[in-house]
Amino acid sequence: MGKDLNNREGFKSRLGFILVSAGCAIGIGNVWKFPYITGQNGGAIFVFFYLLFLVLMGIPVLIVELAVGRGGKRTCVEAFRKLEPSGKKWHLFGWICLGGCYLLMMYYTTVSGWMLSYFYRFITGQFNNSTSEEVSASFAALLDDPVEMTLCMAIVVCAGFGVLCFGVHKGLERVTKVMMSGLLFLIVALAVNSILLENSGEGLAFYLKPNWDSVEDVGIINVITASITQAFFTLSLGIGAMEIFGSYMSSDTTLTGEAMRICALDTFVAVISGLIIFPACFSFGIEPGQGPSLIFVTLPNIFANMSSGWLWGALFFLFMTFASFSTVTAVFENLVVSLCDNFGWSRRKSIIVNLIIVLFGSMPCVLGYNVLKELKIIGGRDVLDSEDFVVSNILLPLGSIVFLLFCVLKSGWGFENFRREVNTGKGIKLGRGLKLYFTFILPVLILLIFINGLVPRS
Repeated sequence: MGKDLNNREGFKSRLGFILVSAGCAIGIGNVWKFPYITGQNGGAIFVFFYLLFLVLMGIPVLIVELAVGRGGKRTCVEAFRKLEPSGKKWHLFGWICLGGCYLLMMYYTTVSGWMLSYFYRFITGQFNNSTSEEVSASFAALLDDPVEMTLCMAIVVCAGFGVLCFGVHKGLERVTKVMMSGLLFLIVALAVNSILLENSGEGLAFYLKPNWDSVEDVGIINVITASITQAFFTLSLGIGAMEIFGSYMSSDTTLTGEAMRICALDTFVAVISGLIIFPACFSFGIEPGQGPSLIFVTLPNIFANMSSGWLWGALFFLFMTFASFSTVTAVFENLVVSLCDNFGWSRRKSIIVNLIIVLFGSMPCVLGYNVLKELKIIGGRDVLDSEDFVVSNILLPLGSIVFLLFCVLKSGWGFENFRREVNTGKGIKLGRGLKLYFTFILPVLILLIFINGLVPRS
C-alpha cells in the first residue's frame, strides 16, 4: 500500500493492513471479558445478541473512524482539521482522542504484563504439582509485588516501542503478521484440545445451544444490554485508535468491506475463545460466570490439573500475550505518529518521548495494587478500574458519537463527503438510504450505552 499522500510510510499489503487493524481490535477484551460476560448472561442467547449488535453498531462506527483516517490522511487532530469546514473546531476533539489512547495504554500495559508473567510461570513449570490454593494465591502474590509488576509492564512497553523503531512495514506490519498467524494457530489448537476433554459437551451446549431458562435467571433486558455494550466496546472505537490505520489505506477498496473483514477476524477470536474456556470449565466442574478471576485463577487451576497442563497453560498465555501485545503495538503507533503529525517531530524522537510518557504514566496502575492499594479514585474504584471506567464508559461512547456527528452533519464533514470516501474503490458500497440510521438512530443507541455505563451497579 506504499506511501500515503504525505509521504508517510504505510502498509506494504492489504493483508498487513487488515491484520494490524484487527490486531488493534483483538485484545484482552476478546479473551478475558467476552467469555465471562457470556457466562454471566446465559451463554448462547447472549452470543446471538452480541453478533447482532456487532453488525448494527460496531461495523458502522468502525467505518466512520476509518473514513476520517483515509479522508484526512493524518492522525486525529490533523485529519479533523483537514476535513472540517473553515472556522470550525472539530479538530480539538482529536486531542481528547490522543489523551484517551494514552490513558488506555497506562493500564493496558499492566494487564499485558500479567499475561507475560503467567506465560513465564507455566513455561518454567512453576504451577506443576501446585495445589488449588497455591494456584489461586499466585495472582494475589503477583499483584502484591511492585517489582515484578513493574518489570513485566516495562518489558511490554519497551518491546512495543522497540518494534516501532523498525518502521511501519519492517516493524509493526511484519511483527503483527507473525503474531496474528501464531495467535490464530494457537487459538484453534487450544479450542480443539478443550473440545476433546471429557464432558466438554456440556460446555459446548451452554455456549452454543440457546437456553431460555438461563436467560430468565439473568433477565432478558440485562442480557441485551450486556450484549450491546460488549459488541460496541470490543473494537475500542471512539478514541481514534483505529483511525490511524485508515490514514495508511489506499483507495483501492471500499471501507465497508474492510471494516467487515476486521470485525469478522475480531469476532472469530472472541467466539473461538469461548470454545477454549467453556468446555474446559464444564469438564472440571467450574462455574463459567466467575468474572475477571476466570483467566488468572480459574483457568490456571484447570491447566494445573490437566494432562500436560503446563504446556496448554503456556500456550494459552502465549496466545493471550500475542492478543494484548498486538493491541499495544497498534496503539503505540498511533501515539508515535500523532506527535510526529502535530509537532513535526522525527519518528525516533517521538518514540523516545512516548516511551518515557507511557513508562511513567503506567506506574500508578502498577502501584495501585500494592503501594497505593488504599487509593480509591472514582466511586471507590482502584487506579486500574478508574482509568478503565473513564476510557470505556465515557471516552469510547462519547467519542464515537462525535465521530458520527462529524461525518453526518453539514457543520462537520457532511454525509455525502463521508459516503464518497467510504465508497471509493472496489467492494461493498454504503447506500444513501442509511443516512437516517447514521444521523439519528446510531447516535441515540450509543448515548443509551453511555447512560447505562454511568448507572451504579449494586
